[in-house]
Amino acid sequence: MGDMVFPGGLRPDGLPAALSAPERLAAVRATGLLDTGPEGPFDDLARLAAAVTGCGRALITLVDERRSFWKSCIGVNAADAAGRQNPVRESFCYFLVGLGGAPFVIEDAAADPRTSSHPSVRPMKIGAWAGYPLLTPGGQVLGSMCVIDENPHPWQPEELATLAAMARAVSNEINLRTSLAAAQDALALAETALATSSALARSLQDSLLPPVLRPVPGLEAAASYLPAAGGTTVVGDFYDLFHARGPWWCTVMGDVCGKGTEAAKVTALARYSLRAEATQHLSPAVVLTHLNRALLDQRGGDRFLTAVYATFRATPGGVAGRLCTAGHPPALIRRADGCVREAGRPGSLLGFLPDVDLADVRFRLAGGDVLLLYTDGATDARPRSADGGTGPLFGPDALAAVLAGCAGLDAAGVIARLDEILARHCGGWASDDTALLALRVPPGPAT
Repeated sequence: MGDMVFPGGLRPDGLPAALSAPERLAAVRATGLLDTGPEGPFDDLARLAAAVTGCGRALITLVDERRSFWKSCIGVNAADAAGRQNPVRESFCYFLVGLGGAPFVIEDAAADPRTSSHPSVRPMKIGAWAGYPLLTPGGQVLGSMCVIDENPHPWQPEELATLAAMARAVSNEINLRTSLAAAQDALALAETALATSSALARSLQDSLLPPVLRPVPGLEAAASYLPAAGGTTVVGDFYDLFHARGPWWCTVMGDVCGKGTEAAKVTALARYSLRAEATQHLSPAVVLTHLNRALLDQRGGDRFLTAVYATFRATPGGVAGRLCTAGHPPALIRRADGCVREAGRPGSLLGFLPDVDLADVRFRLAGGDVLLLYTDGATDARPRSADGGTGPLFGPDALAAVLAGCAGLDAAGVIARLDEILARHCGGWASDDTALLALRVPPGPAT
């Protein structure tokens, strides 16, 4: 371990004391993953991490006080649970635990003083190692997601960013399972647990939406999410806005078929897969094609989703980008003069068939222009009638008309106006969950 200092000190055997912390060990046991077999969701993410970094091995591990258990081990021939683990002293994962969840990245394991004397460097042919922690919502370190190269490896920022995103995806999957299992146990104990389950469902839904949109230089962004009236089930509507690489940014709006735990799993897979693929491909159609393959590999066609995805960059005149629609309502562009048109070409939904028909469509936004993404909860909004039935749909024409009337409003104002009109149409009763996201290029100074 060289001269490394672990904040929690050392055990008598010289390993980090944090390995034996009771709260951490309880969290590891609560996952229910120790000594279990391989599973598609974890293997898919590990395989993607290995492919993106070009490494021969990728592992997802759970670490207790004495061993590192490999829930997934891509590139390692280990058929049974007994072979998918090693003593914690022989694992690099104890560094992550001892450092309180900080990533641990080694470019030359044999030369780095932190690892040169580690007992696994030569037997396991570890030339380079990069690992990111698996964390509970409370910050307990469950284990790691790591990639291993047989040779020294100068890690690139894009590789590490992707590995960090994959580790967050694995953490999300584990925490979702743990939280839902806890909710189910509570429901079995008492009828009052229904309220807890409802709050958990909404909390899980909120965790799949970015709470605050990341600022994009030179661009306004705003979004809203309105749950269906009385809805407490986790649903599949999601949106995201994130930096890809260089000058390029990405935004997505998606809708997973169905509700509940399985829809939440697909939503999490989609969001984190899109972020990872965006670092490798600038074509929205290529990114969505790869997501389609991941959905089929993991879900076997039992869940599909629709999405509209755009990649864009700032230009001297505003924004230029490409957009792809996969079975989703078309995006709308409002020009500064109030003209509204649809953007994108209809394409195949994702996760249903191996061959998809997807195409990129170029778009530009100038000063005062707005790009609006939305789920079908907006166009399908309808009021509840006095006899318990439902009234007329709001419809795509009405949505375009409201957007056309948003003259002078910034992105937040556009979203607020749409929310207000939709609520008025429904009389405060939303028949379906609705997500909206607006990007607006601020108008230039008056001349």
